[in-house]
Parts: sequence; C-alpha cells; structure tokens
Amino acid sequence: MKIFVGDFLKKKNIVESFRFPSIPYKMKKIPSREELDRFYSKLRTVREKAIFKMFLTTGLRKSELLEIKMGDIDFEKRMIRPSKSTRTKTQGLTFYIPEAELELKRHLSTRKGLTPESKVFDIGRAKLGDTFTRVSRDSGIHLTPQMLREWFCSEMLSKGVQEVYVDAFCGRVPKSVLARHYTDFSPERLKEIYNKANLRIL
Repeated sequence: MKIFVGDFLKKKNIVESFRFPSIPYKMKKIPSREELDRFYSKLRTVREKAIFKMFLTTGLRKSELLEIKMGDIDFEKRMIRPSKSTRTKTQGLTFYIPEAELELKRHLSTRKGLTPESKVFDIGRAKLGDTFTRVSRDSGIHLTPQMLREWFCSEMLSKGVQEVYVDAFCGRVPKSVLARHYTDFSPERLKEIYNKANLRIL
C-alpha cells in the first residue's frame, strides 16, 4: 500500500499519514546438538543422512541443495558453487566439512552413471518435505531444512565469523556498499574463514 500510494500514485503526503501496527519480533529457536543427534538417529538412508549434514554445514537453501549438480562441486576443496542467482540471492560460494563429506561419498557410491550435469540428490521437494515430516514425528524433534540453515548461521556467528561472510556462505547479497566492494570474497579467503571456524555437528 505504501509503495502503491507513494511511488505509483505519487502521493507521498498521504503515505505520511499511514499508521501500521508494529510486528513483534519472534525469537528463533535454534536446535541443540542433542536434538540434532536425536533427529539424525531416525534417518533411514545414506541419502537422507547426506542431505541432513549438507544442510547443516553449507547454509544452502532447500531449493539450492536439491539443484546442485556434480559439476557444481569441487570435491578436492569440499567447495560448492550453486549455479542460480537473483537480485537478492547471489551465486555464492560455500563449503562442507569432512563429517558431511563422509556421508556425501556414501550417498554417491549408491548412484550409477553420474555426469557433471547429474543432480547430486535425486529427490524432489515434496519427497524431501515428507521425509522431514516423518523423521520429526519419529524423533519427537521438529526440524525443517530452514531450521538447519539457521543453525548453520548461528553456529558460524558463535564461532566469530563476521556476518558479511556468513551471508556470503548462505548466498545473500551484501547489504552495504563497503561489504560489496571492499571485502575479499575470493574462494581462497572464504575457504580460510570457513576452515578456521572449525565447524562440527555431532
């Protein structure tokens, strides 16, 4: 309404009279390691376990993780460069830890005839949603891919990683001009920062 009246109708004086109720901030609940462990124990397949740990250590969105192709991963550096970007979601660059690498290799060993264009995880969004619903029920711990992404962000911040780099790992465009133009986002620098955080899951 503010944009329509102020910018489209060019009546900013009317917009100034608008009053909007404040929306209370809802505190996020970040899952504990005990909850992650309990949830993990109810996962059934190597694919489910690999997806779980990749969510926790890459900071990727659900759509991004499911779209990753074999050619998007530098397995030697444990580096992922998602192929899609938008105005607010950049191509980004992120990594994963040896703990997740182990699960990923186990999963890929079950796949045959993979090419650089093959998707790493052969599962759709609906099926993945069903999986999280089932495991949440079986474990008594409600988790979603978004909550795992939030755990990653919280854990990185608690380990002293600057917010601008956490945003970079999560594929978010830097907010400030200073961050966009004067921060080193080279693969070498990002890997150094990621490794220094010494991220651990279970």
